[in-house]
Amino acid sequence: MNDNTQLAQRNDGAVVQRPEEKGARKITLVPAVDIVEDVNGVTLWADLPGVSRENLQVSFNDGALHIEGQAIVPTPSNLRVQHAEIRQPHFARSFSLSPDLDAAQIGAVLQDGVLKLTIPRREEARPRRIPINLA
Repeated sequence: MNDNTQLAQRNDGAVVQRPEEKGARKITLVPAVDIVEDVNGVTLWADLPGVSRENLQVSFNDGALHIEGQAIVPTPSNLRVQHAEIRQPHFARSFSLSPDLDAAQIGAVLQDGVLKLTIPRREEARPRRIPINLA
């Protein structure tokens, strides 16, 4: 990303059908994200409703950042589900990271169904001012 703002229109059909396991339909949802870049690095917010910290995995491997989570939506015992399109959605999304970013320093916070990742820029990749000396 650069100084130009990039807006992406989300396709509400951002769903991927996974192979069936024991006769149950498995659906993977692509979570909506907002990404902001500044001189210090990148901040990424991912919407993961219903995903708890225990059911969330964030990993970095071979230049790619991976986010995976499973939402568990409990149904009270005195209620019967009449219709459910997605009972336990699985969220997954991957991003390629620039070598200018320091993947070893990624910070992650999950609050109210929103995952916030802060990815700092490597010190040598940060913009710096070069002093000009008088001749």
